[in-house]
Amino acid sequence: MSTDERVEEQIHSPADTHSRIEPGILYFGTPVVLLSTLNEDGSANLAPMSSVFWLGWRAMLGLGARSQTARNLLRDGGCVLNLPEDGMAAAVDRLALTTGRDPVPEGKARRGYRYEGDKFGRAGLTPVASETVGAPRVAQCPVAMEAVVEATHPLADDDEQQRGGIIVFEVRVQRVLVHDRIRAAGTSDRIDPDRWRPLIMSFQHFYGLGSRLHSSALATIPERLYRGPDIERSRAAGVAAGRP
Repeated sequence: MSTDERVEEQIHSPADTHSRIEPGILYFGTPVVLLSTLNEDGSANLAPMSSVFWLGWRAMLGLGARSQTARNLLRDGGCVLNLPEDGMAAAVDRLALTTGRDPVPEGKARRGYRYEGDKFGRAGLTPVASETVGAPRVAQCPVAMEAVVEATHPLADDDEQQRGGIIVFEVRVQRVLVHDRIRAAGTSDRIDPDRWRPLIMSFQHFYGLGSRLHSSALATIPERLYRGPDIERSRAAGVAAGRP
């Protein structure tokens, strides 16, 4: 039986019914991001996170308001979204239960977090100077997106118990840098999805991608038709930084 036939059988199986559950988290699977920012003393902080999504050259990042990363973003406004590949799970996991905040916030202390001042060293990763922001890139990550904060949005501000606990940062990407091995052959601005193997976080566990499951009608739309004004703005940022 082909993959398409198995999927079709599962979709139409009369045994598939819904039942109510109340999971503590709703992390059904998103790419892992190693978010690098600058601390007050100019050192680098590196935090794994997966509450992120992209639209055009903008990204929405959900972060605990009391985290060191949130404090850095509010103060400095720059960051790098480093995307690790599936073979980097061990390095990412070495950052688990660590925080760049000293003293450790009470909520994180209850979960077993400890202070770590050298996140890059802890993970065994290499910082590389960025082109348009102060925070460094992660050399080993196949994708690095330098970005700046454009807006902040409170989450659950309607609920007194949750108010002030989480901030959603809207960031604008102003430089995308990738390892050449994941670029699509014969193109200048395309990623080959068969070469790019992102690390995925699903319900607190690490996963990778399998093979391509099905052809996509959306893939017939040329990527150039999605290009927006933020790309032009990214070029201006590079010129301003002396890196056109």
